[in-house]
Amino acid sequence: MHNEDCIHMILHFSTNLICFFILSGYSIMGNKELILLNSWIQEFLCNLSDTIKAFSILLLTDLCIGFHSPHGWELMIGFIYKDFGFAHNDPIISGLVSTFPIILDTILKYWIFRYLNRVSPSLVVIYHSMND
Repeated sequence: MHNEDCIHMILHFSTNLICFFILSGYSIMGNKELILLNSWIQEFLCNLSDTIKAFSILLLTDLCIGFHSPHGWELMIGFIYKDFGFAHNDPIISGLVSTFPIILDTILKYWIFRYLNRVSPSLVVIYHSMND
């Protein structure tokens, strides 16, 4: 019985690893399609006003990383935890739910401000005023 759990964990991990390599290979080989998609997205985003960009950033970060949904984070982290083949462990999942969204929010906001300061300083001012 103990070996069966280890075998399942190894199988889940190897399946995830194979999927990662397949997706990485596709993104490297399908470079023309990605370049076309990237140019279309950049053109669309450049045509938006700074106010709409700031509002979209606030909306997306609050929807995706909002601290108001611990049950959603618990389900998502529990699913990923189970997908890698680990046994359900409430203390570990609770610890990840309490720390992972905060770390992810900090990294995302750092990346946004670093990028926005280079691209559009006025957008940073609008973002700060909307966030307050």
